[in-house]
Amino acid sequence: MTDRPNILLITSDQQHFNTMGCVNPQISTPNLDRLAAKGTRFDRTYCPNPTCTPTRASIITGKYPSQHGAWSLGTKLLESEPTVGDDLRAAGYRTSLIGKAHFQPLAGTEEFGSLESYPILQDLDFWRRFDEPFYGFDTVRLARNHADEAHVGQHYAIWMEDKGYTDWRSAYRPPTGTNTTQKHRWEIPEEFHYNTWIAEQSEKQLECYAEAGEPFFLWSSFFDPHPPYLAPEPWDTMYESGSISVPGLTLGEHERNPPHFAMTQQAKPDFSAWRESGFGIHGMQSHLRDSDTMDKDVAVYYGMVSLMDKYIGRIVDRLDELGLADNTLVVFTTDHGHLFGQHGLCAKGPFHYEDLVRLPFLARWPGRIAAGEVSDALVSLVDLAPTFLAAAGQPIPSRMSGVSQLATWQGGAAARDHVIVENRHEPTTIHVKTYVDERYKLTVYYRREYGELFDLSSDPGETMNLWDDPTHAALKAELTRRLLFAEMGKEPLPMPRIAGA
Repeated sequence: MTDRPNILLITSDQQHFNTMGCVNPQISTPNLDRLAAKGTRFDRTYCPNPTCTPTRASIITGKYPSQHGAWSLGTKLLESEPTVGDDLRAAGYRTSLIGKAHFQPLAGTEEFGSLESYPILQDLDFWRRFDEPFYGFDTVRLARNHADEAHVGQHYAIWMEDKGYTDWRSAYRPPTGTNTTQKHRWEIPEEFHYNTWIAEQSEKQLECYAEAGEPFFLWSSFFDPHPPYLAPEPWDTMYESGSISVPGLTLGEHERNPPHFAMTQQAKPDFSAWRESGFGIHGMQSHLRDSDTMDKDVAVYYGMVSLMDKYIGRIVDRLDELGLADNTLVVFTTDHGHLFGQHGLCAKGPFHYEDLVRLPFLARWPGRIAAGEVSDALVSLVDLAPTFLAAAGQPIPSRMSGVSQLATWQGGAAARDHVIVENRHEPTTIHVKTYVDERYKLTVYYRREYGELFDLSSDPGETMNLWDDPTHAALKAELTRRLLFAEMGKEPLPMPRIAGA
C-alpha cells in the first residue's frame, strides 16, 4: 500500500446545509453523522455558483465558472480543460466517477458536442462500449436524470436491465417512459433506485483499488435530494407531512431587495425583461405554494436525504471493511443548496441567500483531521482540487484559482478571509457576484443600481437588506473595494515569468 492517501469524494445534489442529523434533530442521517463524528464539519463552506454544471466543473478544475467557461446551465466544460483527475492520473492515481457528472448540456451542437445529450444519452449500445477517459477519470459510470426525469439512460439504464428490471421505463416520464401520475411516491423498487446503483458501483471500484494496492480518487456523485420530490416506499412517508419546520417569508423583507425578489410572490409575474438568451431562467417565476403542498414536498425532500444517507453508509462501510479508511481522505458535500420556503422561495435562482450558496461539508482523515470538531473557517468548493493535490503531495498548478485547505482541515489557520459566488444565468441581465467574509455578505448585479448587503452576525436570517441604508454607505463602499480586490486576486497566471524582459 502506498503512503499517498486515497481520496473519496461523496456529493449530493442541491442539499440544504442543515439537512444532516448532526445539525438538525428533525432529520435522520446516521451515516453522515458518523462521518462528522469521526471528522470535522466545516459550517461555512460555499459553492462558486448556485447551479450544477458551473460548480461541478469548478470542483474538478479548481477554477471559477468565469474562468473555466462552463458559466451556466446549458454550457459545457470543454474537454481540453485540464482537471484534477488529469493531475492525479499523471501522479499514478486511479480515478473514477460514479453517478452524476453534468459537465455537458442536454443538447449539443456540431461545434460543441455533448455526450450527455440526446440521442447518445440513451444509446445503450454506445455506453456498453464506452471505455475512454472522461475529464480526467479513467473509469466512469454515468447517469443524468433526477428522480423520474425522462433523461434516464447511460450506464444506469444498462444496470437496471442487467439486474432484470426490464420494465424500468414504467417508472419514468414520457417520452422515455410511460408514467405521468407520480407525485411524492416514486414507483420504482429501492433495489433499482440510482442510489443503490451508485453504492454498488462505488463498492466495486473500492474492491478493485484495494486489490491493486494503488492510490485512487473516487467521486461517488449522488442525484438526491434534487427535485422532483420523489422517493420510493417507505422513504416517501418516513417523515409525516406537517411535522417538519417549514420556513416562510418575513413580512416586508423583499421591500428592500432587488425587484425580482418581490415579483416571485406574485401569482403571475412578468419576468420578460430578464429573458435574454431565449432559454429558461431558474427561479424567475411565481414561488407561491399552498402550505399542504409545501409541507409534503419538504417531508419527501427529507426522506430523499435519509435514503441517500443509507447508501452513503454502504460506501463508507465498504471502505472501512477493505482496510482503506486510515489512508483515505473522505469528503462529503453538495454542489449547491436549496430553498424550501425560506424567504418565500423554492428550489434555486438568482437569490444568494445562505440557504442556496452555503453547503454541508464534512472531512475525515484518521490521524490527520480532528474527530468531532466543528470549524467556521471559510471554504469554497473551488478549493477542492488544489486541496486534493496537496494531500497527494503534488504541486498545485498555477492555472488553479482555488487555495489548498489542507492545513486548515488539519487544524491550522484559515486559508481564506472571503469567498466569491458567481451566477451568470443570462449573459447580462442575470449576472451576479457575491462576496462573503467572516461577517458580511455583499451582492452586486451587473449594470444595476440595486444590490444586497447583509450583516450575517446581527441578521443571520438575511431579512434586513442594508444596501440602501445611508448609515451603511461606508461599509458598502469598503466591501465593494474588497470584492474588486478579490476579483483581481483570483486571476490565474498560467505562464510563469521566466525573464526580466
